[in-house]
Amino acid sequence: MARVGIYPGSFDPVTNGHLDVIKRASGLFDKLIVIVAVNPQKRGFFSEEERISFLERCCKDFTCVEVRSFSGLLLDAAKDLNAIAVIRGLRAVSDFEWEFQMALMNRKLDSRYETIFLMTSPEYSYVSSTMIKEIAALGGDLTPFLPEFIVEKLKKKIKSNTDNE
Repeated sequence: MARVGIYPGSFDPVTNGHLDVIKRASGLFDKLIVIVAVNPQKRGFFSEEERISFLERCCKDFTCVEVRSFSGLLLDAAKDLNAIAVIRGLRAVSDFEWEFQMALMNRKLDSRYETIFLMTSPEYSYVSSTMIKEIAALGGDLTPFLPEFIVEKLKKKIKSNTDNE
């Protein structure tokens, strides 16, 4: 039976830090499913389809990585996908507190699934999608933080949003 891990996130947009975690987590499982979380209560900067497309393009060279989306309880997705573990990326101690609480809640809801915390590489420890969007809106250089094609998509989207205001 294949060992399946899932790596959920909003990936709005996917950053080099996310890709670092995906690369390292893909070596731990027979299959790693990267899941774009869809929350009907929140409107993403990029659509669900765009985020999936970005991830598929970024992960095309990882033979064991698959990209999907989900809405609802993460543990339901884990069950549906026959996962044994949930991967969570950590950048700082502040991330750990929230992620630790979520891991304990998930364990209480269903103890069959483990949570594996992966520290992002130091060069990405300060990168967040929220910060990236702020830098983009202010015209900063995004090339150290994002794949080049996403830099272009983000700039275009910000320009489009600014033109429509």
